[in-house]
Amino acid sequence: MEEVYVEKTVSRGIAVSPVYKYREPVLSPETGSITEEEIPGEKKKFEDARDRVLKGLSPLAAESEIFAAHLEIASDFMLQDSVNAKISECKNAQTAVKETTDELAAIFAAMDDTYMKEREADIRDIGKRLLAELKGIRHSDLGSLTEEVIVAAKDLYPSDTVKITPRFVKGIITEEGGITSHVSVIAKSMDIPILVGVKGILDRLKEGKTICMDAENGVIVLDPDETALEEYRKKKEEYKKEYLRVESLRNTPAVTKGGKRIFLCANVGNIVDLKHALAMNIDGIGLFRSEFLYMENNHFPTEEEQYRVYKEAAELCPQGVTIRTLDIGGDKELSYFPFNKEDNPFLGWRAIRISLDMKDMFKTQLRAILRASAYGHVRIMFPMIISLEELREAKKVVEACKNELRRESVDFDTDIALGMMMETPASVFLAEEFAKEADFFSIGTNDLTQYILAADRGNEKIADKYDYFHPAVLKAVEQIICAGHRAGIQVGMCGEMAGDVQAVPVLLKLGLDEFSMSAGCIDYVREQILNV
Repeated sequence: MEEVYVEKTVSRGIAVSPVYKYREPVLSPETGSITEEEIPGEKKKFEDARDRVLKGLSPLAAESEIFAAHLEIASDFMLQDSVNAKISECKNAQTAVKETTDELAAIFAAMDDTYMKEREADIRDIGKRLLAELKGIRHSDLGSLTEEVIVAAKDLYPSDTVKITPRFVKGIITEEGGITSHVSVIAKSMDIPILVGVKGILDRLKEGKTICMDAENGVIVLDPDETALEEYRKKKEEYKKEYLRVESLRNTPAVTKGGKRIFLCANVGNIVDLKHALAMNIDGIGLFRSEFLYMENNHFPTEEEQYRVYKEAAELCPQGVTIRTLDIGGDKELSYFPFNKEDNPFLGWRAIRISLDMKDMFKTQLRAILRASAYGHVRIMFPMIISLEELREAKKVVEACKNELRRESVDFDTDIALGMMMETPASVFLAEEFAKEADFFSIGTNDLTQYILAADRGNEKIADKYDYFHPAVLKAVEQIICAGHRAGIQVGMCGEMAGDVQAVPVLLKLGLDEFSMSAGCIDYVREQILNV
């Protein structure tokens, strides 16, 4: 018997079943260039393949928000234009698709933000579908299983799991992938335990051999003896009871035993994420990452394009939507806007610095948000503020946009709240001053932790140094909360710490008002709050 431990976990649940090793079909593109005469034919091949992919995704999109997002990606003219441009360079359709999806995926893969980084898989999944159609290979799935198994794979994409059924798939283990990937979301929605990023596990697993897995604690038991098997079967029954109990609390307001009402909100990147979060009975969207609108495009999105998305978000979530203005730069780039190379991009030209330097772009976004505020409770949040001058300048631009809309007789919320991210040491030291001029604070512990501890959150060699439980970080959080409360404004948190159940008692003791997190964490954070 041998135990394998996984550091980062994404779901909960116990599984005891034989291993099924899932192998992907070979989808390498054909090599070789084409002649100019063959270009129209290759473009036609791509268009036909794309049409078949869209046709296959349409019924899935009607039932799944994740596949609705995939349908949008596959329909995007940026993808089509890029592939056609490469075919015009005398590359065959298969090569053009592979290069295009690799380039788009690389933009997301290079990011440090975990949520953004794992959108890479969605791009690659569309590439797989297109290549399968171009090569005439039937796209495989896990729907043909007829016995209970734990699926083990190098990686899985949503298209691999489209026909999966919890009746037969009792657990999933992958060598790659991340905790916020859409496959992780799908698995959690089906209550299937999943462990991702388990390096080298395929070589250690034997096809058909029974293993045990504890997704919450990150344990895989290889070659379990009878004692271990019995122990895990009991754990499995206990987990079922616990899951149903926690889920039953979903409609209970998050109020501590001391009587304080805590607001539970979700972090989202698009409308698909928002719809998924609503099922958790949230108090609102604490962070709408607007950069997705910019990154999944081949041009700066227009006011109208942004307005339609923000308006839909406001109407879908009347509880409230906090939209963070463009937070680009650092690890997030745009394919259509080159950034100069910087030695320290996280300390460079990013977020509010870009917005204030590119006022026309900033005003386009602010006008779109203001127009959407007429349809629901919308708040604006500025990222990466380090000085009162920056906050005042940003607020001045908002006022200019308001005056423009008034002259145009366009409706908007004249009292829209203007808040800021608290994610730099400067914002901590100036918290008292900021609290007098901001309508609310939201603590971004991801950046705040790395800046306070001088520990790059994406550097595996110093992963042990990056710790939001470090006394210096906790003191900073306390200072922000106290400053906000003295000024009578709400203080929330939208970093990873907000979704950590172990952090809940600490944050409640420090006085945090709002917890905003990935939707999958909300049930368990709610339970913690109710018991404190």
